Amino acid sequence: MNILSCIVIDDEPLAVQLMESYVRKTPFLDLRGSFTNGKEAFAFIQENPVDLMFCDIQMPDLSGIDLSKMIPEETKVIFTTAFSQYAIEGFKVHALDYLLKPISYDDFLDSAKHALKTLTTDISGQPSGPGRVHSRFAAAEYGLSPEAAPEAPLRLSTAGGQVPLRHDQVEDRQDGRKIRSIFVKTEYRLQQIELDKITFIEGFKDYVRIHLDDGSDPILTLTRMKTLEEELPADSFVRVQKSYIVRLSKIEAIERSFILIGKDRIPIGDSYQESLITALGGNSILPK
Repeated sequence: MNILSCIVIDDEPLAVQLMESYVRKTPFLDLRGSFTNGKEAFAFIQENPVDLMFCDIQMPDLSGIDLSKMIPEETKVIFTTAFSQYAIEGFKVHALDYLLKPISYDDFLDSAKHALKTLTTDISGQPSGPGRVHSRFAAAEYGLSPEAAPEAPLRLSTAGGQVPLRHDQVEDRQDGRKIRSIFVKTEYRLQQIELDKITFIEGFKDYVRIHLDDGSDPILTLTRMKTLEEELPADSFVRVQKSYIVRLSKIEAIERSFILIGKDRIPIGDSYQESLITALGGNSILPK
């Protein structure tokens, strides 16, 4: 069996741990190192060449894009990122693939197999070509005609990245009306969440926990609060603290500096009080 040596680079320790676990259970991958910044990874590659690197794009000091331009041509790159807008940049530097966080093992394995096929010679003696356009992206993003990728579905950016949406949801966004649901990637599936069922959203750096009103366990997905905040309709959701977004209609009471939703007490940040009052409709709040 052909074995590919590889490294993992991501400034998020949880993301590094996830990718390490994926590499270790893939028989044809050999993990040579993990790094939380591009500079350390570059220094390692200079002394220890590898076949492949799984690399985050948005990192402090040295981005994944810049790092990919510095490494030897023999080292191929699969980018991992939570931001779909970097896809075109990734393919401009001849990345083998682009994995959108949160990354399932199925997607990871698909990319790893592509790397194995690209970096090894097939029976005909011709290596397969690098720089594919992965089916998870719409053809229009890469300037392709529909004939070039007839299977590419219509897509819209949501909390979990580029995901397929029903046609009526896309038209709703174009008409300026709010969407009724979002799709997020959680574990190994794409989960549709009705906005009316969301009570509040809790942020943990690159992860968010979406709480629902049906008593089920919160849904955990890898995305940033700011990304999610921009996607949610502003007339229904408001950010009340760095780590919290609440659905206005689910607020039962406001007590001092806390919002009460069922048994949950959600803190209100000082810098968010004014925007909360505005969202509630300032003049509808009765004086003491």
